[in-house]
Amino acid sequence: MDQEDRIALFLDYENLALGARDHRGDVAFDFRPIGDALAERGRVVVRRAYADWSYFDEDRRMLTRSHVELIEIPQRMGASRKNAADIKMAVDAIELAFERDYISTFVICSGDSDFTPLVHKLRELNKRVIGVGVEGSTSALLPPACDEFLYYDRLEGVDIPPTRGRRGRPTRQPGPDQRPPEQEREPEPEPEEEPGRDVDALAVQVAQTVAGLQGSASGEVTASRLKRTLLRKDPTFSESDYGFRTFGELLRHLAAHNVIELAEGPAKGDPEVSLPEHGDREVAFGLLRGVVGDLGSGGNPVALSGLKNQLRRARPDFSEKKLGYRSFLQFCKAAATSGAVDLRWSPEADDYLLTAQG
Repeated sequence: MDQEDRIALFLDYENLALGARDHRGDVAFDFRPIGDALAERGRVVVRRAYADWSYFDEDRRMLTRSHVELIEIPQRMGASRKNAADIKMAVDAIELAFERDYISTFVICSGDSDFTPLVHKLRELNKRVIGVGVEGSTSALLPPACDEFLYYDRLEGVDIPPTRGRRGRPTRQPGPDQRPPEQEREPEPEPEEEPGRDVDALAVQVAQTVAGLQGSASGEVTASRLKRTLLRKDPTFSESDYGFRTFGELLRHLAAHNVIELAEGPAKGDPEVSLPEHGDREVAFGLLRGVVGDLGSGGNPVALSGLKNQLRRARPDFSEKKLGYRSFLQFCKAAATSGAVDLRWSPEADDYLLTAQG
């Protein structure tokens, strides 16, 4: 248990509950999906929700069952009441950060950008910060400030609001021997499909991240380290948005498509991740050598500028980023190191020149 994160949860209840109701078709807010998501990340030792509870009388029982401490904000008018809740919540969080060293993670449940300075201060105090907000009512400033940001709408267990179809004009009921006119029949609304995310773009992002970790730091790149780095780049990242139940399932999918390689890591369930040393890289280097050889028949050098377009004509799906290279020049330098081509800078041409080898 000593290895578990200790989590302190702070709920700006008015912001979260009203945001959920306003942007999710009046579907009632449910705390349990948040509690379940945090249980997967550590041990929640503090649960506090801030509001004027006379406005949320029906929610008291639901929160009490989840062992959430209800902090009463005295009744005030309009913005004064809202500011009082925000200030009280921020003061309590900072006080807890100083008094409870064992608390390693703070969860700020709000989409209000006013909490951004609080997030910065907690991270300055070496605390991990997770944000939770409703997607339609969360400020664009808050998620990038957090170590991880969870959209309430995407959490496991959150009910999907029903799709509302347009109402047509009421029509007269046909008699027993009459069939309703075709033009008066209202077509049934087709269910809206949730837009999927581009797994190919994710593969590029993962390959680039693995390449960066391999080149800039010592030691092996483990799955847990890779996940933390992806979250630093995009705190809203979640493998479930791409259709995968776990991060391990995502990595196995990418390994099956030769984007990465997996090997046994230092801990069980935390494999080592690396880029393929052969396979697609060797094929790509051979493609480069062949295109350079064709363009520079007779051993003439070929300029780097425009060369990538020539490779894509030969292989439309070519992308150096899928192989873990940040730029086409970096890919060509790797090909030169492998002996596929010769690469040199030409002051006269003001460009790199390539010559096919072998």
